[in-house]
Parts: sequence; C-alpha cells; structure tokens
Amino acid sequence: MSSFPWLTTLIVLPLLGAVVLWALPRPAARGEATYSSDAPAPGPRRTREVAFGFAVVELVVTALAVVAFDTSKAGTVQLTETHSWIPAFGVSYAVGVNGLGLVLIAMSALLVPLVVLAAWREQGSEHGASNRLRQYLALVLLLQAFIVAVFAARDLFFFYLVFEAMLIPVYFMIGGFGGLRRRYAAVKFLLYSLAGGLIMLIGVIALYLHGPGGADGFLIDKLTGLSLDPTLERWLFISFFVAFAIKAPMFPLHTWLPDAAEQAPAGTSTLLVGVLDKVGTFGMLTLCLPLFPHASRWAAPVIIVLAVVSILYGALLAIGQQDMYRLVAYTSVSHFGFIVLGIFAFTSTSISGSSFYMVNHGFSTGALFLLVGFLAARRGSVRIDAFGGLQRAVPVLAGLFLVVGLSALALPGLSPFVSEFLVLVGSFATQPAAAIVATLGVVLAALYILWMYQRAFHGPVNAAVEGLADASARERWVIGPLIAVMLVLGFVPGPALNLVRPAAQVTITQVGVTDAPAVAEGSAQ
Repeated sequence: MSSFPWLTTLIVLPLLGAVVLWALPRPAARGEATYSSDAPAPGPRRTREVAFGFAVVELVVTALAVVAFDTSKAGTVQLTETHSWIPAFGVSYAVGVNGLGLVLIAMSALLVPLVVLAAWREQGSEHGASNRLRQYLALVLLLQAFIVAVFAARDLFFFYLVFEAMLIPVYFMIGGFGGLRRRYAAVKFLLYSLAGGLIMLIGVIALYLHGPGGADGFLIDKLTGLSLDPTLERWLFISFFVAFAIKAPMFPLHTWLPDAAEQAPAGTSTLLVGVLDKVGTFGMLTLCLPLFPHASRWAAPVIIVLAVVSILYGALLAIGQQDMYRLVAYTSVSHFGFIVLGIFAFTSTSISGSSFYMVNHGFSTGALFLLVGFLAARRGSVRIDAFGGLQRAVPVLAGLFLVVGLSALALPGLSPFVSEFLVLVGSFATQPAAAIVATLGVVLAALYILWMYQRAFHGPVNAAVEGLADASARERWVIGPLIAVMLVLGFVPGPALNLVRPAAQVTITQVGVTDAPAVAEGSAQ
C-alpha cells in the first residue's frame, strides 16, 4: 500500500470535483429556453450532493493514507513521490509528509465536508443562486487541493507555486460571495499575501543559487544543512519569515485578517483561518527552522517578543469588538501568538504543543465561525447588541456555542487546553518571562469569550430573536463532529501527539539546540 500515490490522489480528487462542478450545465433562468438535453439541468440539490460526495471521498482516502502511514516513524517524511518536472530549472514534483503534515491534511479533510454541509442552504434556491452556489463549492474544492499540496510539498519551488496559487480561490470566495465591503477585504487580503509571497520568492531563488543545483536543486532535503554566509542566511530567513508572518497572521502584519473574516462567508473564514493560515506557522516550523538554523536562533528573541505582543494585543482587541466575526478573527491573532511562541522557544515540548495547537485551533475556531454564520443567517446581523436572551430562544444552538466557546478559552477536557498547556510549559523551560506574560492571554481569553456569551445569550430576550428557529439537524451534524473531535483529543491526545512529537524532536536537532526538559518533566526527575 505504501507504493500507492496517496498524496497525489488527495490533490487530484478535489481538483476533479471542482472541474465536475464547473462542468455541470448552468440552470436555465426563468424565461430562457430549456436545455436540448433530455436530462434536466441540475438544481442546487444536485450541486450540493456532488460537492459533498467528493469531500466525503477525500475524507475516506485521507483515512486510508493515515493507515498507510508508519506512525512509529512519524518524524520521517513518508508517502513520498518525486518526479522531474522542469529539470532545466531544477524543479520537481515532490510530495511527502511527516506526522505534522499528515494531521494538518487530515484536519482539512474533516473540515471541508462540514463547510459544504454548512453552506447547504446558502444562496437560496433560485436558478441564479444555484449557479452561485455551484461556483462557490467548486472554489472550496479547488482550495482543498491546494491545501493538501502545500502541506505535502517537498520541492521549494513547488511549495512557492502552491503557496501563491491558494490566493486565487480565496480571493474569489471573499470578493464574490462576501458582505458589502467584500471587494475591499478581498483586495487587501490579496495585496498583503502577494507582497509576502514576492519577498519569499527572492529568498527561494537566492537559496537555490547557493544550493547544489542540478535537476532536483529545489528539493527541500537538498537545501537543508547548507553552509551559508551568516549575513546571507539572516536575510534569507527574513524573506521567508515575513511571508509566513503575514499568512499566520502575526502582529503587526495581521491587519488584513479582521476585514477578511468580517466580509467573507462563514465557510470561507473557517477554511481561511482554520486551515489556510496554518501554512504560515507550518512554514516557520518546516522551512525557516531547518533551512536557516543559525538565523532562527539569532531572530528568536525578537520573534518571541512579537509573539507575546500578538497574544495580548489580539485578546485585548477581541474584548472590544461588537462584530462577532471580527472578535473571532482577533482571538486567532492571539492564538497564533501562542503557536509562534512555542515554535521559537526551541523545546520539543513547546514545538509539539504548537503543532498540536495548529490542529486544535482549526477545529475550535472553525466551529466558532460556522456558529456565528448560523446566527447571522437567522438574525441578519452578527453584532452582539443585535442579540440577547438567545439561550431561552434557541437553547440547543446556545449550548453548542457555549461548548465551542469554552474550547476557545482552553477549558480542561477540550483539546485546545492540551496544546496551550504544552506550549506554556515547554516555553517556560527556555523563555520563562515570555511564558509568564503569555499566561495573561489565558485570562483574557476567558474574558472575551464569556463576556460575549453573556451579552448575546443571557439577559432579557431581545424581541428580534423571539421565534428564531433552533439548531436544525443539519447544523447539529456540522458542529457535533467538531465537538466530538475536541473531546476525544482533549481526553486522549496521545495518538495525535505521537504523530507530531517525533517531528518536533527532529526539528530541535536540525536547529542545533539542546532540548530543555519541560518543567513538569524536570520536577518529576
């Protein structure tokens, strides 16, 4: 089974699904001539079924790929494929994953069918709306193909191409299907991301020119461990790090995110913040540290300060938001600060926690965005002051929101707690001051989540929310699996940690630092 092209299959399947959706005949509008074909044009239901079917098949194939992966060697790159692509320029089609890449692909494979299911009633049932839904779901599947490719890429130029290509579907998902200021938000997202990508391209080319060259000169394995001039290595590190810090998003390069999250459909925000932004921290961990170990150690003190600022700044701004989408976006700025702190604390415990945090944040924040989308569909607004007393009006939806909100503040028993605890404990071993200050972010998280919940769901019932429909069976099927995953990983995190921990230990070796034991481990000895 190991010879089967699992990763290529996972890239091609959603691509094929997007092509099938785009190839479906456009439903005739009222007054237009009917199709000459005997078969009627597909309506919104057929469009949804096709998209959901491809997303479920992708999830099944991902599960089979996990089975084929040797978990006892999770720190090594497996399921590899390498084919010469543009030999004159040293470019290859090379894919493979270690434990971290595998769990991130699995996370996206679970989120995409839920996003499709959440969008089941979006755009209405008219013919024009059906066409819009078809286009939107095709973009979702196209984005999924790029997500798998970027987490699996083992050729640096191929990674860069996919890194930039991801912008295309997201731009149209925001600009074509978002709110009133969607075009502004889409252009701002695109400009920030393109600027970061162009800066990284300079570093990609410069690194290749100082590498071994040849037909496979962009292979990451060949570019790791190069002996570079210290000044050159620092500039190359900066070129990569800036692009990843924009994508992450990290203070002060985060300002595109609140606008994008506010204007984008809930499903788009789920994939953008829950999955796509992980490319930033994934790139820091799998490219910046191994390719530029000396520069990583040199830049770590400044990056740790920025990470702590992100934690506190994002949390404080979240407290002051009235728009729920913007509130969730700023919580993500805070959460990404924890992830970056763990990466640059340079302990296997902190890096394992950051890796696990990427997965847990995707489930938790993705569920929050989807729930806010459900509220927006009912009320026509996501302002907190537009609600009030929702717990009595929609008790099931309120209960789902409470559990997911508690996961965002890292309540023990839910998986985000495990990752946040590992980051703080692991970081304390090498960066005690930063870890102590970062702990304030945990307190602020309780404030911004519980205060939002108190204003929207408690108190007198707002007349505007009386008679709102409670969570439907479809909506429960969207949020239920995410809560179940967070509960399972909260009580039994071992299998997931066993996938990311070996990769963290390999990274520590590549950076050239001595792994400091976590405080809990040291006290036990």
